[in-house]
Parts: sequence; C-alpha cells; structure tokens
Amino acid sequence: MKNVEKNFQLSVACLAVVIVFIGWYTQSLQKMMATYFIGMLGIIGVLLPDWESFDQSVSQWGTPLKVDEFNVESCGSVRFRFYPVRMVIFTVVYGFGLYKWWMFISVE
Repeated sequence: MKNVEKNFQLSVACLAVVIVFIGWYTQSLQKMMATYFIGMLGIIGVLLPDWESFDQSVSQWGTPLKVDEFNVESCGSVRFRFYPVRMVIFTVVYGFGLYKWWMFISVE
C-alpha cells in the first residue's frame, strides 16, 4: 500500500467515531475501552502485516520470500489474489472477534 499512514489515520479516526457512539449509546467506559482495543487489533491486523508474504498460497506462508520474487515494482502495486483458505482463516478470526465484541457490547 502506498498510503499506509494515511489509511491508518483514517481508520483510527473512524474508530474514534465508533467509540464515541458506543460510549453515548451504552454509557459505559468499559465498553468504550473494549471497542478501542478490539478496533485497534482489527486495524493492526489489516494494515501492518507484510502482504507481499501473505499474497501467496497458504502453504507458502512459512517460507521466506526469495529476493528475486520480491522486487521494487511489486511494492508499488496492490494486487489481491483470492485464496479460499486465506479468506476462510480471515473470516473465522475476524468474525469470532466481532461476535465476541458484539456480545459484550449488547449485554446490558
């Protein structure tokens, strides 16, 4: 991603709006803090990983990239290849996190 810092700032600003809404709706500092921590983990999980390394088959995630596979041109362009196993892993992890957060927020 070319604008990682800009995307991070926008994500944190959107998270702040969500935190304010949760605080206003639930009147709970604990729920605001839980929203902050879950939101930051979600943002960090999407923006910080080395996507060039994860943009290959799941079976290759444990092996480091070779220098000839990692070139300067690939850094500038963002290509997302669809791998079903990767999407299942991301969906399960983030879905479970959102479910637990929602259960914590919605319980009075």
